[in-house]
Amino acid sequence: MRRLLWSLLALALAGLAGFWLVTRPQDLAADAMEGMTGDASRGEQVFWAAGCASCHAAEGAKGDDRLRLGGGRRFPTPFGTFVAPNISPDPVHGIGAWSARDLARAMTLGVSPDGRHYYPVFPYTSYARATLQDIADLRAFLATLPPVAAPSPPHETGFPFSIRRTLGVWKALYLDPSWVVAGPLSPDETRGRYLVEALGHCGECHTPRDALGGPDRARWLAGGPVPAGQGRFPNITPARLKWTGAEIADYLETGFTPDFDSAGGHMALVVENFARLPAADRAAVASYLKKVPPVE
Repeated sequence: MRRLLWSLLALALAGLAGFWLVTRPQDLAADAMEGMTGDASRGEQVFWAAGCASCHAAEGAKGDDRLRLGGGRRFPTPFGTFVAPNISPDPVHGIGAWSARDLARAMTLGVSPDGRHYYPVFPYTSYARATLQDIADLRAFLATLPPVAAPSPPHETGFPFSIRRTLGVWKALYLDPSWVVAGPLSPDETRGRYLVEALGHCGECHTPRDALGGPDRARWLAGGPVPAGQGRFPNITPARLKWTGAEIADYLETGFTPDFDSAGGHMALVVENFARLPAADRAAVASYLKKVPPVE
């Protein structure tokens, strides 16, 4: 009996050690961004492509207020309600004290400067494909924005989702930085892939998710239910999105569909962001979307 108890204890300890190993937060190499200088003017384009203001500015913010990134926007999901944090340059309540490497670790690995997992409502599963230079440029631009001296509201999650360490298991399953559409792609389609799969994180909404909240890459961009429980994100693969490339690019600039409808909800913010990008980028997104495998 004593031998059995010792065996069970050993198995339990081994399991705990394995869990601790699998769920530990990852880190970037210390020299990952060594010698890399951020360009704020390029970072502004990354900022709009990545949709930072859409989540971190106050709900309903317009004009210059969209550059006040004090957070507070709420995102209800089946796993709890998540609240966008303050990412303004405020050194106490925002990310003013972060280095470019801190931002890169957060965006590509979902890990905070103090080594905690971020919830995947922050779309690091997409940003993981972003280049480190783009992140350095983004950091340079963020530093030029007005600081907001307001603490980040806490997320509203219950057990077991309140235990952040378990997110290490989720990341082991779903944090995959490989491209979804492998190619071969033209230069225009490759740029569009980068904007859609990485910075624009379009798959975070338009790709269906499984019971654990992980994206179903086999049904990439095929649409799915809105996490808050009302409505559906549309299928934007060629199986359902029959618009021409020019019509897609025009929609991303104006918000008007070929049927004289208009973008609403969060998509209106996406259009507002993409309208600030060069026309060539909107055309590149359209080229990529025409290349995505159709999913009914």
